[in-house]
Amino acid sequence: MDRPANWLPKSILCLHGYNWQQFSGDLVAGITVGLVALPLAMAFAISSGVAPEAGIYTAVVAGFLISALGGSKTQIGGPTGAFVVIVFGIVAEHGVDGLAVCTVMAGGMLLLLGLTGLGSTVRYMPRPVIVGFTNGIAVLIASTQLKDFFGLTIDQVPGEFVGRMEAVFTHLSTISWPATLLAIAAIVTILLIRRFAPRIPSYIVAMVGGTLVVAFAGLSVETIGSRFGGIPTGLPPLTVPRFDPQLMSALLPAAMTVAMLGAIESLLSAVVSDRMSRDKHNSNVELVAQGIANVVVPFFGGIPATGAIARTATNVRAGAKSPIAGMIHAITLLGILLFAAPLAKFIPLSVLAAILLVVSYYMGEWHEIPKLLKLTWADISVWAITFALTVFTDLTVAVGTGVVLAALLFIRKVTSTTSVSQVTSQYIEEGWLHILQGKPIPEYAAVFRIHGPLLFGGNEKVSLIADLLGDLPPIVIVRLRNMTAIDATGLQALEDLAEKCRAAGRTLILCGAPAQPAKLMHQAEFEQHVGKENICPNFHAALERAIVVQFNRGHGDRVA
Repeated sequence: MDRPANWLPKSILCLHGYNWQQFSGDLVAGITVGLVALPLAMAFAISSGVAPEAGIYTAVVAGFLISALGGSKTQIGGPTGAFVVIVFGIVAEHGVDGLAVCTVMAGGMLLLLGLTGLGSTVRYMPRPVIVGFTNGIAVLIASTQLKDFFGLTIDQVPGEFVGRMEAVFTHLSTISWPATLLAIAAIVTILLIRRFAPRIPSYIVAMVGGTLVVAFAGLSVETIGSRFGGIPTGLPPLTVPRFDPQLMSALLPAAMTVAMLGAIESLLSAVVSDRMSRDKHNSNVELVAQGIANVVVPFFGGIPATGAIARTATNVRAGAKSPIAGMIHAITLLGILLFAAPLAKFIPLSVLAAILLVVSYYMGEWHEIPKLLKLTWADISVWAITFALTVFTDLTVAVGTGVVLAALLFIRKVTSTTSVSQVTSQYIEEGWLHILQGKPIPEYAAVFRIHGPLLFGGNEKVSLIADLLGDLPPIVIVRLRNMTAIDATGLQALEDLAEKCRAAGRTLILCGAPAQPAKLMHQAEFEQHVGKENICPNFHAALERAIVVQFNRGHGDRVA
């Protein structure tokens, strides 16, 4: 039975010792990320096929609830790119009422995942599947922005990727050069600010700059006002979705997809928050908050919400100390709704499209592809299949296939670890080099061992070592003799451990990896994370390496 404290939101836990200095950090961070969230919320809403105010309502209501009730210290919640494609499809087929029902259903599923403790099962999604989803969703988001980026005149944009691209190329003759130049200027502005003044909210600068140009230069481009009539002033209106059993049955697969994407995205974002703020989130409490937020937000005209990685990172960089920053971010957006909504009618849609193109690029995790291409053909195939299905088929199919691929990959990895070999005198002699017995552990080293395959699902167990780093001696030895297999997710866990050891001033030594893990680690060039000399063939060699490291430490030399 979990203790009551295990279910307390971070907002309550952080009140212990909270002071004015921390509040000032939260205040600055909250206002900053609120300004960053404004153009993103509107852009995600428009791309999802709903009015721009729906995105702001979501950031206000869901953003406040996720921060107030969640299990992450600095996570920011709101509408995200992960939902754009699936929400657009739901609205096209079932209308806004159908989307509201689907969001409530997905929220109920997330709530159930959190309350039953099954939220941790999301980590059983292997890294190649998650990267494939992310790459595919980034491509889809970018493709949905081309119409507004170039100011094309297209009566009905197809929902599928191939049809959408055909429509864009067919209507290139209708390009609006003012809109296109405005969009290009917005991208250049964002990239320059990110490069030379990263603390300035580049998205809001690009949006305000583009709006001023349109308002004072009288450019003939499509704006929020010309397409949607502007944004209503005031509090989000209370609306009650119509729950029809037949509609709910039809929406069940879509709701499961929204819940799955929301769970993955929120927990990925929470991990980013942990790394940057040196904290540890509670995944079940976080999913309960995500569930509550998605159940409530449709009653205020909102759309599905989850943790937003980019806004979370901005929140931490801006000095956030607690979930209060996330609540201030929601209040900031509410203040804009109450006092500045009429000005939104001048915002050019081409600038919002430019903002989302930049977002889609940075959310794509393209740097992960070269790493995956160094792994096994199975990992590469799973990534490629997931990516292709995400782009070229229905996202529901991609998610379902990804789950099946995850199960098949797990079975294959586990069964491949079974081996039968004869015990010989040479085997016994070599075994002495690996065993712990008879080898005293020096006081300047701590030894851990991993038993069993380190596959997706087991990666969190490696973080137990990182949690103890503050109390450990300067050298950490991890014995891999009985780690029978490893995959891309397991490699990522060891890479994270190596980074945390380096940040904590500890030297990490790995030893005794069997054939499959050793081969994959070599393919992935893992030695660049710990140093080739710190990957030892056996435990005896690791102890000898520890002596050298400690000697060099004593003489002030820098070691890997």
